[in-house]
Formats: sequence, structure tokens, C-alpha cells
Amino acid sequence: MARARLAVTLGDPRGIGAEVVAKALATESVRAACDAVVVGPTGLAVAPDVAIGAWTAGDDEAHAGRLAGLAIERAVAMAMAGEVQGIVTAPIDKHALLAGGFDFPGHTEMLAALTKSDTAMMLASDQLRVVLATTHIALRDVPAAVTAQAIERAATITRDGLRHWFGIAEPRLALCAMNPHAGDHGRFGDEDDRVLAPVARALGLAGPLSADTVFVRAMRGAFDAVIAPYHDVGMTAIKVASFGSAVNVTLGLPFPRTSPDHGTALDIAGQGVADVGSMVAAMLCAAAMVRTTTASGR
Repeated sequence: MARARLAVTLGDPRGIGAEVVAKALATESVRAACDAVVVGPTGLAVAPDVAIGAWTAGDDEAHAGRLAGLAIERAVAMAMAGEVQGIVTAPIDKHALLAGGFDFPGHTEMLAALTKSDTAMMLASDQLRVVLATTHIALRDVPAAVTAQAIERAATITRDGLRHWFGIAEPRLALCAMNPHAGDHGRFGDEDDRVLAPVARALGLAGPLSADTVFVRAMRGAFDAVIAPYHDVGMTAIKVASFGSAVNVTLGLPFPRTSPDHGTALDIAGQGVADVGSMVAAMLCAAAMVRTTTASGR
């Protein structure tokens, strides 16, 4: 089968994005799986195929964020125009993105706005898949945000994504509880009984199941993905299970998009010591998603 054509953004130019992209593009597995179109500024460790400006070491945070945001915009435009079949994004710095004029909490929200899509964030590895019902919000705001509608939206997007991008005909989904021991019949909070349990029954989800067991069960093969009610309970599980090999997948877009499971790592940028594993996994995952989509005729 033909190699997937992917746009690969370089992320925040102060971070390790360019380094891990360059290393990934040099690996045999990535070269065999995809043709990469690198999008980003000139002046970094890898020369872009599509230049969106220039970067000089020591430039300020706002300039870094603007270049990162412009690269995302360009990559999305390429995907929407059919010039590439998917995109892979190197890490960005959320504060820099805002300073650069892009008022989004992160990649997921920016991609959703640019494509006018209803999206969900999934972290995936060969051991576990976790989808977030709520993403970048304060913990104090979680109880009000975890509604039946939020769970239904996440489950619907997840089922569709697993079917069409991962080739799972009948995805088995579990719902992680919000409170300790799923609330213990209201003793530790009533959200699980009042909100999560009815929607789980209506949607055919297993749960809500306590966070201290549901991810272990999924890793042992009981479920294809777990819907997590809030950011840290889901992200902690996947990163403990698969840090360095997990991939961030944005479900619900009109094209595959992946990224590595780590951040910009500003503290080690420029030292040549960044681990390329997750970027390689992100590129291979995006290429596999393209192949699955192409094979299904979508």
C-alpha cells in the first residue's frame, strides 16, 4: 500500500520538536510508512518543506507561539485541501501560543475550531486507550462539566473513531467513575449514581467503574477504550502505563491527527538527548489511521 502523506509541524521552536521530528524522519519504520511534509520555521534542526517564518535562538515566547500557531493553521489547511492525508504535531507551549495571538488551551481545541469539528482527546498505546470527557479545565469546574451530554458526546466520537480509524467494528467502552469507589452509593459524592450510571446504561458503556480498577481491566483486554471524566485521572493512567510510547489522537476531525505524549521539554532542548519514541509512534499511528481509512473507502 502507498505511504501515507502527512504534514508534520515542528511545534514550539524553543523546545524539542524539531529534534524529535528530525530523528523520527531518519528512522527506517517512519520512512517506510509515510511521506512527511515538514511545516514550520526556518532556523531549526530540520529544514521545513513548507516554511511559515524564521526562528533565531533567543527570540521571545510570543514569537515562538506565533510560529507554532501558524504552522498548525497551515497544516490544517493542507489537510482540508487534500494536499496531505493527516497531520502530526510536535509539542507546543500553551502559554506561548496565547502570547502569540492564538487563544486556545491547546492543540485539541484549536484543531476543533479550525475544522469546525466536535472532537475528543484520546491517548493511545498498545496497552491502553483513554478518552477525556472534559479536557483543560480547573478541577473545581469538573463536577458541573461532567454531564450526561459530555459523556454521550465523548462515547459517540470514540466509537466512530475506533471503527473508522482503528478498524474495531464493535468497540467495547468503559466509563471511569468520577469519585472514589464510584461514590460508594453516594457516600463520597452522588455524581456517579445520579449522572454517570444512567448515561452508561443508555449508551451501553461498562460502568461507571472505579478509577483504581477500570484502567487495569482495560490493559488486560476487557475494553477497547476508557472514557475518563476529567483530564488528570485519564492522563495519569495512560502515562504511567505507556509514557514515551503513547500517542495523542484527536478524534472527530475530518482527517487523522496525532502527536507525541510529551511536552516541549524546554529544559533539554538543544542538547540532542530527547527521546524520539513517542514521535515515531505518533507518525506510525497517523500512517496506520490513514491506511485504515483508505481501506474502508472513507
